[in-house]
Amino acid sequence: MPIFVSDEKEFLDVAKRAIECRVKKNEKEGIAKVKARTKRYLYTFVIGLDKLNDFLNKLKNVCSNIKEIE
Repeated sequence: MPIFVSDEKEFLDVAKRAIECRVKKNEKEGIAKVKARTKRYLYTFVIGLDKLNDFLNKLKNVCSNIKEIE
């Protein structure tokens, strides 16, 4: 069951427990969806493309398995 997370700090806490993190960019809308798969749930976080690079640097410290999807 998917869960939407609106807070960056909360998503980073969830990403610590994640098996895999995925990043999908949407150039038309100017957003990126970041998803963290845990054993039980799939968590989704939406962020603007202008803030994505800073967020990915934080995510690399937390989630070891990050995949970027085209």
